[in-house]
Amino acid sequence: MIDKTAIINSKAKVAPSAKIGPYTVIGPNVEIGENVKIHSHVNISGNTVIGKGNNIYPFASIGNDPQDLKYNGEKTKLIIGDNNKIREYVTINPGTEGGGGLTKIGNNCLFMISSHVAHDCYVGDNVIIANNVPLGGHAIIEDNVVIGGNSAVQQFTRVGKMAMIGGMTGVLHDVIPYGLSTGNRNKLNGLNLIGLRRAKFDNKDILGLNEAYKEIFATKNLTENISKLNGAFKENPLVKNVIEFITKDKKRSICTPFS
Repeated sequence: MIDKTAIINSKAKVAPSAKIGPYTVIGPNVEIGENVKIHSHVNISGNTVIGKGNNIYPFASIGNDPQDLKYNGEKTKLIIGDNNKIREYVTINPGTEGGGGLTKIGNNCLFMISSHVAHDCYVGDNVIIANNVPLGGHAIIEDNVVIGGNSAVQQFTRVGKMAMIGGMTGVLHDVIPYGLSTGNRNKLNGLNLIGLRRAKFDNKDILGLNEAYKEIFATKNLTENISKLNGAFKENPLVKNVIEFITKDKKRSICTPFS
């Protein structure tokens, strides 16, 4: 069902089961999947692919030009997965040529009112981004992350899987998987142990991660601390994820209790 006041370019590809509300505008290079609901006054443009079952609320702006002074109209892309909720005034920009040309959103995410996903970001599955949270360009938000309201994620920052960011946090440092981070300029406040238990990870692995965490962050020299971990810790899949995250090439420093 498409409202008669909606303006849909003839070249756009819209699935028959999609619902499009009043005064919504959809550009020529947009693809909209099955069972998508787009409310009134939504603008979708650019080379944008929207998967199945998404729910996009009024005044969202999806696929408009990146807010990057280097952008000069190059053909870049935005891909949004399935079953996401994109609330009022959310803005999501496509990639830039210098950043790989792609912004990508996974499945089952919630973007609350006035949140922003900048160019060349990657957002995984089951992510919750609360009200008024901007993600700077090239940010990587892994699966099952929760970012509290009025926080801000600096460009090129990574937030590891199942991490939680408290409200009003300035995220300048990469947050390890399963980490808890808060602060005017973020520091590490421990592990998301409750989230791990709710996700039904093995209790032995959770306890091992908790012990390894104490050793990894015993001092500011993370590389040396990791080298001293015993083999049992390194066989723990949760600990492995944390070590891989810390040792991977990165633009930002790792968030620590000393940050």
